[in-house]
Amino acid sequence: MLSRRGDRVRAALPVLDGVALERARVHEICGPARRTLAALAVRAAVEEGAAGAKAAEVMWIRPAWMAERPYPPGLAELVAPAGQMPGRLAPGRLIQVAPRRAEDLLWTAEEALRSGLLALVVVDLFGPPGLVAVRRMHLAAETGAAEGRQAPVGLLLTPGDGGAPGVESRWHMAPRHGREASAWQIERRRARVAPPKAWRVELGPDGAPRAGKSAEEHAAP
Repeated sequence: MLSRRGDRVRAALPVLDGVALERARVHEICGPARRTLAALAVRAAVEEGAAGAKAAEVMWIRPAWMAERPYPPGLAELVAPAGQMPGRLAPGRLIQVAPRRAEDLLWTAEEALRSGLLALVVVDLFGPPGLVAVRRMHLAAETGAAEGRQAPVGLLLTPGDGGAPGVESRWHMAPRHGREASAWQIERRRARVAPPKAWRVELGPDGAPRAGKSAEEHAAP
């Protein structure tokens, strides 16, 4: 069967080994460490923009009544660990929006994606949106890629196991910290071009995250 998208392969934002987010599409991150993975996506977008000598603005949308919120100095440290790459997460690079009405969250994300001015649009939600809302955001991202200056990536952050229908990919991230190292387990639960997989991510000596063995390999004696 033929689809509207055909066999065209889009460029992707490389976040970690094994984690690449197709541009002009909407993806979902769920699990207790979902904001950590979203922060790594911010890092990837900023690093990529700096390497290409191009500004990479990021928008993080959350409900005004949500206690959790991005902490710019913490994100700056993640983007520039151990003092490296100073200034790449300047105050103007991270745009925070906190709508007071629930219905404005997805509307804001849709308009931000449609603008084609942002490298990454993150939406922090209390639950998965419906299929119609996800499709509208896909179309908005495609419009932004066609008419704006860059192809944006949309990220939906949902609690628990997520479950937003129609997303391009779904990722789950949970902490697996030990006494000597900070670590997480990432699961690719849905992707159009890759099978489900789980693997471990640890912080390297320079503070940068590195993908390790798969969950199966890590459990083997």
